[in-house]
Amino acid sequence: MRALVVRGRDATPAVEEVRQPDPGPGELRVRIRAAGICHSDLSMVNGTLAPAYPLVLGHEATGVVAGTGPGARLAVGTPVVLNWAPACRSCWHCRHGEPWLCAANSAPATARGETVDGTPLHVTLGLGALAEEVVVPERAAVPIPAGLPPEQAALLGCAVLTGTGAVRNTARVAPGESVAVLGLGGVGLAALGAARRAGAAPVLAVDVAEAKRDLALAAGATDFLLADDRLSKEVRARTGGRGVDHAFECVGRAATIRAAWRLTRRGGAVTVVGMGGNDDLLTLSALDIFHSARTLRSSVYGSSDPDREVPALAAALADGSLDLGPLVSGTVPLDEAPAALDRLARGEGARWVVSFPA
Repeated sequence: MRALVVRGRDATPAVEEVRQPDPGPGELRVRIRAAGICHSDLSMVNGTLAPAYPLVLGHEATGVVAGTGPGARLAVGTPVVLNWAPACRSCWHCRHGEPWLCAANSAPATARGETVDGTPLHVTLGLGALAEEVVVPERAAVPIPAGLPPEQAALLGCAVLTGTGAVRNTARVAPGESVAVLGLGGVGLAALGAARRAGAAPVLAVDVAEAKRDLALAAGATDFLLADDRLSKEVRARTGGRGVDHAFECVGRAATIRAAWRLTRRGGAVTVVGMGGNDDLLTLSALDIFHSARTLRSSVYGSSDPDREVPALAAALADGSLDLGPLVSGTVPLDEAPAALDRLARGEGARWVVSFPA
């Protein structure tokens, strides 16, 4: 089968023929219908997450069960969304209601399959979803209703679950609270929509690119603000001079986290959703931390349980109460995935989705 493979740190990803094993006990073969290109894929290419290579990229996808191993319960033909952090349900975190921190999901890459020249292959976050087919544990596949638009359903597995969960589960935004979202990729746009649905007001979208304005407003923002020297003043002008109740950092950079901190009122909360590098250090003064009484926390995978929340989001997508159209900048075939990665790196659009034939 064909897959998008990167051979080493900072190497150019390319579509290659690869071999995947047959599904083993409790495993599925899933034929991919659509797969989103996420900023985490760039982190795999540039070595931020230090994966093993060669590596099949991709972890945000929807598909159809095409084969089953012994003991698997899902039937062939079942539509599914892939879950890159399936809970083991037995570790300390799972047993204490934190499946998003499951101890079984710490590795950025998993050994599976081989290249056509026999080199052992690895897959991103246990999936390697930018491929025509994947072999995954059954617990990594969440059934969804048939007939959902594949390019939107794919986003349920990462961008939507992460952005929505950050608002609902981690920050627990309440009606009437003010929100700022910094960084308007797929996750940030999903967070905007979730904040609007939660009844937040105002919902302020912040980005360095003026081109994100229309995307932000379509996704649910009440205002779009450029991340420039006037940002703090503009935010306070819209929040009674205080700053926002909640700021969501969806970039993964220390500078953006500091900006989110400055935009938040005393007693407010900053939620870091973006995943940054180990060498990008954040500095806050001890006096500022004490005096501001702000909370700084992260949101891993939206503090969510995908087995429960993906079906709920899929149902909302099916009945029209959840519109993910503004998040999809366009669909491309697998051969054009490297160019879509380049567009993502330049900050163009929201989510580019690779579409596969049915």
